[in-house]
Amino acid sequence: MSHPYIPNSVERVKREMLSYIGVSSIEELYASIPEEIRFRGKMNLPEPLKSEYELYRHMREILSRNITCEDYLCFKGGGTWPHYVPAICDEIAGRAEFLTAYAGDPYEDHGRWQALFEFESLMAELVDMDVVTVPIYSWGHAAGTAMRMAHRINGRREVIIPRTISPERFLVINNYVDPALKLIKVDYDRETGMIDLEDLKRKISRETAAVYLENPSYLGFIETGGKEICEIAHDSGAICIVGVDPSSLGVLEPPSHYGADITVGDLQPLGIHMNFGGGLGGFLATRDEEKFIREIPYRMFGLAKTVKEVEYGFGDVLFERTSFEKREKAKEFVGTAAASHGIIAAVYLSLLGPKGIRELGEAILQRSMYAMKVLSSIDGVKAPKFRAPHFKEFVVEFPERKSVEEINKELLKEGIFGGIDLRKHFPELGNSALYCFTEVHMKEDIDKLADALKRILG
Repeated sequence: MSHPYIPNSVERVKREMLSYIGVSSIEELYASIPEEIRFRGKMNLPEPLKSEYELYRHMREILSRNITCEDYLCFKGGGTWPHYVPAICDEIAGRAEFLTAYAGDPYEDHGRWQALFEFESLMAELVDMDVVTVPIYSWGHAAGTAMRMAHRINGRREVIIPRTISPERFLVINNYVDPALKLIKVDYDRETGMIDLEDLKRKISRETAAVYLENPSYLGFIETGGKEICEIAHDSGAICIVGVDPSSLGVLEPPSHYGADITVGDLQPLGIHMNFGGGLGGFLATRDEEKFIREIPYRMFGLAKTVKEVEYGFGDVLFERTSFEKREKAKEFVGTAAASHGIIAAVYLSLLGPKGIRELGEAILQRSMYAMKVLSSIDGVKAPKFRAPHFKEFVVEFPERKSVEEINKELLKEGIFGGIDLRKHFPELGNSALYCFTEVHMKEDIDKLADALKRILG
C-alpha cells in the first residue's frame, strides 16, 4: 500500500530495496513471522490530504483545541512545572549543530561534546558532587538506574522508597528495576508528611540495597530528616539515593551534604518547556569512587590531551562501561535522546549563575509563602495540609462540600488550571489537591486564584 505520509511505501522504491537486500518479495521478507500473528487486513488510516497546505490547516485546527499554560494561569506541577524559559535557551537549542537527539561521535563533534562537558561541570557544582553523567530520559529513569547501580555494588535485592513518591515516577522506576529489585514503600508521618523513621527502621534489613528519598518531596514538603535517613541506610550497609529538584538548590542544601551517595533529578526546571509524554532530561551524580563510576551505564565526557601540548579535546570516560561498547552484554541499555536537554540546561545555568539560581529559589519561596497565606485565609481551606517547610508545591485541603474535580472545572471557566487532584493516589489526604507556585506567578495571579476559590466555595 502506497501512502504519502509513509516513507518508502511507493512500490518502485520497495522493489529497489528488496532487490538490494536480495529478497524477492515482502512475503519472503516476513516469512519468519508466524501466520497467526500476521496482520492481513487494511490499515485503518484516513485518506491523505492532497497538499501540504491542507495538511497544515488540518493539524492547526486540531492543535487549536488545546488550552495551554500560556493561555491560562497554571498552578499544576507534580513533575513538570511552569517555569520561565529564557529566549536564549530556545535560540541555542535550535541551532543546527545542537538540534539532534543522536549522540554522534565526540571525536568528530568537539563543539557539541564540549557543551555537554560544560553541562556536567555546571551540574556537578550545583549538586556539589564529583561526577555527573550526560542527560538521560527522566528523573524516574535516573532513579531506577541508581537503584540498579546499588544492587550491582552490594548484591542486595530490595529498595526502600517513600510512600509519598510521584505515582508516575514510581511506575517508571518499577519498570526499570523489576524483576531484579523489590520496591518497599515506607510510610510517612500524617502531620508533617515526612518519612516515618520508625517504620524505616522496621523495614530496612541486610537485603536493602538502597534507601531512596526525595527532597523536596512530590507533595512539596522539605524532608528535614535527610541526614538521619542516610545514616540509617549506611548503618545497614545500604546506599542512600536522593532525588532532587535542581531549582531548589539555590536555597536548599544539596543532598551530598547530608549523606547522599547518588543524587538524581530532572532537568525540566532548567530551561526546558513543559510537556506531558515527552522527554524531560534526567541527571545522575555521584562521588568520584571506582565502585560508583564503574556501575554508571551512561556516557560521561572528560578532557583529553591532543597531539598539541597546549591543546585539549573532549572524549569518553571509561567508554567500556556503556552499552555502546558492550552491546548485548551491557549491564543496562542507554540511549542518547535527551542529550540536547543537557545543552539547554547548561545555557540556563550559565545565564543565571550562582546568584541567579539563589534568586530563583528565593522568588519561588516568596510566592509559595504568599500563596499559603492567602489560600489559608479562605473559610474551610487548609494550606498547607502538612506542618512542614515547603518548596514550590504544597497540598491544599478543601472542605468536602465541593470535590477537587468540581473545583477544577469551575476554575477552568475562569481561565485557571487548578491543582492536581490527589484523591486517587492519596485517598488518606481527603479532598486535597497539589498546587504549584514558581517565579512565573505574580502576586495578582495568586490573588486571582484566591478570589476564584472564594467564589467557588461560597
